[in-house]
Amino acid sequence: MLLGSGELGREFVIAAKRLGEYVIAVDSYNDAPAQQVADAREVINMLDGAELDRIVAMHRPDIIVPEIEAIRTERFYDYEKQGIQVVPSAQAANFTMNRKAIRDLAAKDLGLRTAAYRYATSLEELEKAVAEVGIPCVVKPLMSSSGKGQSTIKSADEIKKAWEYSQSGKRGDIAEVIVEAFVDFDFEITLLTVTQKNGPTLFCPPIGHRQERGDYQESWQPCAISDERLHEAQQMAAQVTKALTGQGIWGVEFFIASDGVYFSELSPRPHDTGMVTLAGTQNLSEFELHARAVLGLPIPSITLERVGASAVILASAEGSRPSYSGVEKVLGTDSTDIRIFSKPTTRPYRRMGVVLAYDRPGSDVDAVKQKAVDLARLVTVHIS
Repeated sequence: MLLGSGELGREFVIAAKRLGEYVIAVDSYNDAPAQQVADAREVINMLDGAELDRIVAMHRPDIIVPEIEAIRTERFYDYEKQGIQVVPSAQAANFTMNRKAIRDLAAKDLGLRTAAYRYATSLEELEKAVAEVGIPCVVKPLMSSSGKGQSTIKSADEIKKAWEYSQSGKRGDIAEVIVEAFVDFDFEITLLTVTQKNGPTLFCPPIGHRQERGDYQESWQPCAISDERLHEAQQMAAQVTKALTGQGIWGVEFFIASDGVYFSELSPRPHDTGMVTLAGTQNLSEFELHARAVLGLPIPSITLERVGASAVILASAEGSRPSYSGVEKVLGTDSTDIRIFSKPTTRPYRRMGVVLAYDRPGSDVDAVKQKAVDLARLVTVHIS
């Protein structure tokens, strides 16, 4: 059973079905991307514990795979007691769906290097937290995704606006936010990390990415990084995933700065920046890796097969029944591909698809990235 049925869930469903699995896709609205390719669907409010209990009792799934944050994850402990496998584990899902739990685990329990941070549950507490960590700083809801509710405070008169935006963009009913000191980093990476039931922890080649409004715009693989910094990031990723327990793929984000590697965030599932792996950059995409790890199937190794990049296609207005132009321009170019997510509605900046570009190993990554960006600009989302 897949809880959350967005574009990442859609690719996971395809990978799982190729391995012979029956998938029930759950979301808060009907005809979500993953529901369109699943065997069955449910539409519920996943923050309603009673509703979660109801569909779990009705379908009795062998495995529950969370894809979003807005879930009553505390119910997962009961499901594990019933013999249902929760991915990566009930403990991991509960920690990582809440930025407070995962940040305290990383910084306080494991001693990983992170940005200085504070928490706030009101505008007054936010003002105090900003004074303590300093300006500029970043404000994020404890529960959100794709940059929703996240903003950067560059002056004191932006604090109130940041608080209001965090509350409008949060997922779930938790008002608390995390306030992070701004890290002067050189670049940031996603280190896709695979934990297995009966095998070693594996790492994908590092993925570079660029964000706007807290949401990724482009990603590329591999990302140039020194062996020293990569080893440091791998050690941190291994520590935190081991502490959380379970099997599956994790998107572990790091800031790479002149003084070392900073742990940023962690997702216990395929990562949006990892959609670059759909360009065939690896022997197995992040979705195929997740499916194998979830099912306890062997993953002998992860190898880099070619250079690749992804660039998002965004909607510009609110609407329904979208159509697309410019797809033929992308597919008419060598070494490219496209994924349209088939979301039934649009809103400004909503991610509707992704353009993929690739080249042989050792090619110029920047050139491949620019190719993906340029082609993505040729695709237009139209609404009725």
